[in-house]
Amino acid sequence: MSIDLKIKQLAKDYAAEVVANRRYLHTNPELSFQEYNTAKFVAQKLKDMGLTPQEGIANTGVVALIEGRNPSSKVIGLRADMDALPIFEKNDVPYKSQNEGVMHACGHDAHTSSLLGTAKILYQLKNEFEGTVKLVFQPAEEKAPGGASIMIKEGVLENPSPASMLGQHVAPNVPVGKIGFREGMYMASTDEIYMTIKGKGGHGAMPDQLIDPVLIASHVIVSLQQIISRNRKPANPSVLSFGRFIADGVTNVIPNEVTIQGTFRCMDEEWREDGLRRMKKMAEGITEAMGGVCEFEIVKGYPFLKNHPELTRRIKAEATAYMGAENIIDLDLWMAGEDFAFYSQVVDSCFYRLGTRNEARGIVSGVHTPTFDIDEAALEIGPGLMSWLAVRELAM
Repeated sequence: MSIDLKIKQLAKDYAAEVVANRRYLHTNPELSFQEYNTAKFVAQKLKDMGLTPQEGIANTGVVALIEGRNPSSKVIGLRADMDALPIFEKNDVPYKSQNEGVMHACGHDAHTSSLLGTAKILYQLKNEFEGTVKLVFQPAEEKAPGGASIMIKEGVLENPSPASMLGQHVAPNVPVGKIGFREGMYMASTDEIYMTIKGKGGHGAMPDQLIDPVLIASHVIVSLQQIISRNRKPANPSVLSFGRFIADGVTNVIPNEVTIQGTFRCMDEEWREDGLRRMKKMAEGITEAMGGVCEFEIVKGYPFLKNHPELTRRIKAEATAYMGAENIIDLDLWMAGEDFAFYSQVVDSCFYRLGTRNEARGIVSGVHTPTFDIDEAALEIGPGLMSWLAVRELAM
């Protein structure tokens, strides 16, 4: 039997176990940097397979190696994230979160269980491929500075160093059975902006005696959009959005200060720095000109995610061979962020999407919503595909 057929059979054989693992993780979610029980669960599953995991990298990260023949010939890294979100789940399912206010609303339970399934398949076939597979179970994708950045600092890309990294993410907008790819720029950098604009509050009927921070803040928000429309190259995707504006006065009382929170996203590191510099200068300048004071804080997030073109073309071709051309789709740019981007800035990487949508079953909610769920048929496809891609890439 050819190795692709062996992988498909093993993926089918292990599908029920992968689903069970996913349901356990979904029932017992943990927030970013708090994945202690999740890490123990993953490590024990790896030990049960016969692997010797390294625990404690980035505190709750887990790493393991599957060595094939001639293990030093080539190394490939496979990554899954493990953290959940601070969301109250509204799904009425047997595996509903038992940790109130915490939910796997971004599919990381699926990613972790899928990579465990991949590990089991590849361990069974280790005598049929050359090289080494590095399994990376990563904490804290959802919270800056991102678990990926810490794992890299603590040496996850060393001893041995992978020639490439693959990451897989559920896609609730893609039908189950389909896989999505995009070469080059794919996801955006993610920086947070915090402003406090201070003035002099007082009675709303006496504006001449005040320095109105609400009016100043309104000018600042509108003016900052000018930086996107007039300083950015039109072909360079970029988004500036403000989702929090607090002016804690009443109908006739102007407050002393206004707080604003927003996000800046782009796909060019040079423009990223230039745009943030311009925003800070403009916000402070407008506020000063209107008599107030602006405290402008930037919390740097993830860089933009780039899929290495040559690697992605190879991976897409192998996915086509495994899945069939009718099941491979091209992805659009997406201005969301992902800390897999840290790997993509250091090593050739490919981050692709695993379809999980099933309209007939009502599985249509987006990520980061309280009704997010997946069609678990994807949990046979995901481990099998990633196993195939790893084996084929090691053979390149």
